Amino acid sequence: MVNGGNVAMEPFGALPEAQRQQMREIGPRWNDDIVGNRKIVIDCYTPVVAAAPKSPRVTRDLPYGTNARQVLDVFSPVRNAGDSPDAFHDAVIFVHGGAFVRGSKSVNGEIYDNVCHWFARQGVVAVNVEYRLADVAPWPGGTDDVADAVLWVHEHAREWGIDPQRIFLIGHSAGGTHAASSLFDPAHARGDDMRRIIAGLVLISARLFADTDPRNPNAGPVRTYFGPDESTYTERSPLTHATRSVLPTMIAVAEYENRFLDDYGAEFFLRLLRHRGAPPRFVQARGHNHTSIVAHFNSGEDWLGREMLAFMASIPDRG
Repeated sequence: MVNGGNVAMEPFGALPEAQRQQMREIGPRWNDDIVGNRKIVIDCYTPVVAAAPKSPRVTRDLPYGTNARQVLDVFSPVRNAGDSPDAFHDAVIFVHGGAFVRGSKSVNGEIYDNVCHWFARQGVVAVNVEYRLADVAPWPGGTDDVADAVLWVHEHAREWGIDPQRIFLIGHSAGGTHAASSLFDPAHARGDDMRRIIAGLVLISARLFADTDPRNPNAGPVRTYFGPDESTYTERSPLTHATRSVLPTMIAVAEYENRFLDDYGAEFFLRLLRHRGAPPRFVQARGHNHTSIVAHFNSGEDWLGREMLAFMASIPDRG
């Protein structure tokens, strides 16, 4: 219980009081020092998620390409007593962030793994994807890697107990850019294959428009990934192509985002709404920041995770 409330619902509810207060304090000044504040979040959540229950089996560093970073981890779900041993499960493919130039599928052995452990505990096969960074694979390298990983998961679905018609793609931050581009960008040659495979898309704090606005603290990394010719940025941005697909989509933003990302998420929502005539799922994680919106998974606070599961459950089987 937290202040008479429910840990599962309360922002930062699983943290000790001093750290909950720290999270509340850094939120409004998140953009003053993104790198420093990110470290605070990771330091606060790492011991909590390290002590949490985990997936019973994790198979690591399976190659989906030839580069050392083209690997993925599979988190097998917890089985209930009545589960059939040959049952097939929904699957999520999680793509981490890192401003295109940094980051890994497991920051310190806990953060980002925590997302997949939580889903596996809900009976979902979870796949954690690493991809090449901008120094080695500028645009559209990240998008290509996400597509390769998705195609690998689909090809091997039944080996891992995955229903091949129930594969969902989740992208956080730069990983959301790559996930959205793989499904919406007309320049991506395998977009049609991706849309046949993916049952639904969840974008968490995603960079959906490439900008080098001087107020953008990650303007340099954006330029590194998208290239020196800024005249190409609009065409290379997922936001530009939001109306190309009717794929079920959920958008989540933190209350305290890296500058402009909440704006881009809201605009993506509006474009989908106007194109489809019905709103996609849109949620704001109250109190959370750009990092804690994923770092809190498997900590005991699971409001956002439950929203994502409800979104997945709302999507009918395609047969």
